[in-house]
Amino acid sequence: MRVLFDANALMMPAQFSIDLFDELRQLVGAFEPLVLERVAGELEGISSGRGRDAAAARYGLGIAQKCTVVRPGEPSGCTVDEQVINYAHENGCLVVTNDRRLRERLLSQGIGVISMRKQKRLELIQR
Repeated sequence: MRVLFDANALMMPAQFSIDLFDELRQLVGAFEPLVLERVAGELEGISSGRGRDAAAARYGLGIAQKCTVVRPGEPSGCTVDEQVINYAHENGCLVVTNDRRLRERLLSQGIGVISMRKQKRLELIQR
C-alpha cells in the first residue's frame, strides 16, 4: 500500500503526540511512505521560522527523511495540493492529510484519505 503525506500530515506527530508510522501500520498494515519533493520544500520553508509550527515542520522533515521522496512530472504552474491529488490518483495512493479542503477534493475524486480523529487517532475515510 502506498501512502502519500502532505506537509501538515508530517507535522501531526509534533502537534498531537502520535507515532505516525505506528498508527498507519495499525490502520492499513504494511505501507510504502511517500513524500512529494514540493511537500518537503514546504516543510523547509515553514521550519525556517519560529514558534510551534516551525518546530513541528522541523520534526516533520525528520519523518520525511524516512520516506521515499518523489518528483512528479507536473507543470510548474500546478499547486502542491494539485500535485498531491494528481500523484495519488495516478499511482493509487492513500493520502494522509488534516487539510479539510484537500481532504474534500481527494474524496470527491475517489481517493482514500487518512486523517486525525479527535486529535488522538488516525482514521481512513473513503467514499
